[in-house]
Amino acid sequence: MIQSMTGYGKGEALLENGRLTVEIRSINGKNADINLKTGLIPKDRELTLRKKLAEVLVRGTIDLFITWEPNAASCAKTINKDIAKSYLEQMITLGSDFGCSEEALSSQPSLLLANILRLPDVIDNDRQDIITESNWPLVEKAIDTALERIIKYRQDEGAALYADVCSRVRKITELYNSVEEFEAERFRAVKERIAKAAEEARIKLDPERFEQEMIFYLEKLDINEEKVRLRQHCSYFLDTIDTDPAPGRKLGFIIQEMGREINTTGSKANHAGIQKLVVQMKDELEKIREQSMNIL
Repeated sequence: MIQSMTGYGKGEALLENGRLTVEIRSINGKNADINLKTGLIPKDRELTLRKKLAEVLVRGTIDLFITWEPNAASCAKTINKDIAKSYLEQMITLGSDFGCSEEALSSQPSLLLANILRLPDVIDNDRQDIITESNWPLVEKAIDTALERIIKYRQDEGAALYADVCSRVRKITELYNSVEEFEAERFRAVKERIAKAAEEARIKLDPERFEQEMIFYLEKLDINEEKVRLRQHCSYFLDTIDTDPAPGRKLGFIIQEMGREINTTGSKANHAGIQKLVVQMKDELEKIREQSMNIL
């Protein structure tokens, strides 16, 4: 089953101090371009995580986001009592130096407390690391869940891509089959046009020499080789997309070869009906190329 490179997956982990949400998004890209859009992952885990994302998702521009929603208890800030007591003792000593007794300072305890709480380092704003060694298994499980969901998303998108590009490849084969309907008419029209030109120029043509020259000329316009090669390329495309687990790169090369045969057919066509079919084939091929760029 082929996969699209476009996908989205989400996983969550309930930790002791809040909820952690992991989101993984990917779009098409030539290689595995992995971006960790978070500062919560411990440095010693980053390399392993990047390797895991590359192994599972293979290719694409891959962004991993982690958001953190703390619970009420972890949001509460801690008062550093030792520092607060030290400030109070210093305030009492300073008040004594200026003739202010301890009783006077304590006469308005709420005001004293409010002023102490404003002093530096009384409120402890330091926050411990959210992701730790002990809760990493829960975080890793959330990452695995997000990966499972993005793979499912990619597979669903891949199924739609598969149906679309395969139908267009078959359409190109059908269009080229229609070219055969114009082959006899095309050769006849070329012969009549040359004969008419010679007649208008009052050039007497030797019938045997004329037939020899026509055979030589029509050989240059022959598209049987292009027909055979294009059908082979179309068959190879369908076989590759069915058997290769990650056929995106290879399909790109096959599409180039298909385009080469279609273009050569157009240059040799010399017939309005065939030119019209060539334009339709080019249109289908361009849509195949656009869609295939998103196939893993």
